[in-house]
Amino acid sequence: MSYSVDMRWSSAFIPTLRDAPADAEAASHKLLVRAGFIRQLHAGHYSLLPLGLRVHEKVADIVREEMNAIGGQEFLLPAMHPASLWKQSGRWDVMGDDMFRLQDRSGADLALGMTHEEVFSYLATSLHSYRELPQLWYQIQMKFRDEQRPKSGLLRVREFAMKDSYSFDLEDAGLDIAFEAHHGAYLRIFERLGLAVMPVQASSGSMGGSASVEFMVASPAGEDDVLVCEACGYRANVERGTSRVEEIVDSGPETALERFPTPGVRSIADLTALDSEATALQQIKTMVMVLDGQVVLALLRGDHQLNFQKLQDSTGAIDLRPATAEETIDGLGASPGSLGAVGVEGLRVLADLSLRGRKNMFTGANEDDWHYRGVSLDADIPVEEWVDLREVESGEACIDCGAPLEIVRCIEAGHIFKLGRKYAEAMGISVLDGEGKSQVPTMGSYGIGIGRAVAAIAENHHDDAGLIWPMSVAPFHLLVTVLDVGDDEAMRLAAQVQTEFEAAGFDVLIDDREARPGVKFADAELIGVPYRLTIGSRSLAQGQVEFTPRGTGEMELLSSATCVEACLERILAGK
Repeated sequence: MSYSVDMRWSSAFIPTLRDAPADAEAASHKLLVRAGFIRQLHAGHYSLLPLGLRVHEKVADIVREEMNAIGGQEFLLPAMHPASLWKQSGRWDVMGDDMFRLQDRSGADLALGMTHEEVFSYLATSLHSYRELPQLWYQIQMKFRDEQRPKSGLLRVREFAMKDSYSFDLEDAGLDIAFEAHHGAYLRIFERLGLAVMPVQASSGSMGGSASVEFMVASPAGEDDVLVCEACGYRANVERGTSRVEEIVDSGPETALERFPTPGVRSIADLTALDSEATALQQIKTMVMVLDGQVVLALLRGDHQLNFQKLQDSTGAIDLRPATAEETIDGLGASPGSLGAVGVEGLRVLADLSLRGRKNMFTGANEDDWHYRGVSLDADIPVEEWVDLREVESGEACIDCGAPLEIVRCIEAGHIFKLGRKYAEAMGISVLDGEGKSQVPTMGSYGIGIGRAVAAIAENHHDDAGLIWPMSVAPFHLLVTVLDVGDDEAMRLAAQVQTEFEAAGFDVLIDDREARPGVKFADAELIGVPYRLTIGSRSLAQGQVEFTPRGTGEMELLSSATCVEACLERILAGK
């Protein structure tokens, strides 16, 4: 699709800047602002300027094409929702402070849509027969999330365009087909966007459902850590992934539970220093958490860290946080460093799988300056549930093959979910099957943030001088830089190049500004147009123009008489 209509830089709004915003850390944030693609209105809200909108819409078009290719039907749903739908699904409270809430003039509760499972499910109540299934519906619509700490430009914002799609099938086998169709479509989308993605196992979080896969792009600007095994291909978000834990066989006979003084001990390391047998491997770490207002104890081995998302997923808690000092003392009677679960009553106790069957352990006695030794998990601690709670660290053994795991920082570019019947049941969707019996369909949900994809591309396609857009999403494919705009022959050739390139389906921008060549070249590199054709009076007098791919910076002299054909040949060949 061509987006150009005689585009001249002199009349375009491309407000390039010499310096990046002082608070910008991510490369994409710095460059998209400096190159005149975006401007911040207030925290988490950005205006897309003309260049930014061109890229944004090209990304959206690619997403739309691939969704249509797998049978998607496009909708456009309201961004403002009645609270009743979210209360019906049970997510009015689950979403917490991340949801923008308001009231209309009559006092009715409303919300700005964070996602659209509820609204699409409401529409799906119009389905009545299995003959109407499967259905695959999608939209590209604005979403609103009251992020506590919006940052990194378009990577974490409060208002953004998102492609969200939803599948409805009678049987789980149909959901599997829809899920795999989206998986394939996402791989094609990201390949077309120039993004190398890793599909990884992921937590479903507040979405729920039986399975989910994230599509991750390696980047230091990301906020997710992914476990990667290069040996066998295992990939998982640290919120979901696990690793092999070497089994510890506690040697010797089981010792009796003994309470002993530990003056001044307030940490794992302090206890080890006091008693050499109390290594981190032999200690029980007691984390006091508050889940939906209830104090809960999460137990881990002394050298392990708690993964909050795993705890939330395993308990189904809506609100989760560490207990305050007051709550800890009220619940256990001691300060952190002397806490334990031996003999506790009235508190839910969850323990990490690595502690199962352990004996002769050390833990706090719930009195400052006192601990227990000889602790048996089976005999002394009332564990209610054994679950995977620990954070996997780099270098641990892959759960599948045993090779060392690497942790890679990533940007989440897309996420697909098997929702099952959670929303269909809550929202009252049912159809008659072939035997005339009422059945609840099964659903899938699939998302890609359009603006986040723009930022991810910028993160992965730039150099010190500026952006380097892939052809598929570049705001323009060719920049014609005229060094002497008063030269009629140079301007005539520039117009000819623009006309013939656009006839071939390419977008062209002519830099016809009255500016020094150095300024024009610097701006050209900053905005990242893939190819530049430079027309200067001196070289033109010799029958030549300069052709420069942005990616390599290797300038080539071409004949001015045949430069259109030569440029097209090189661009089509990807040179």
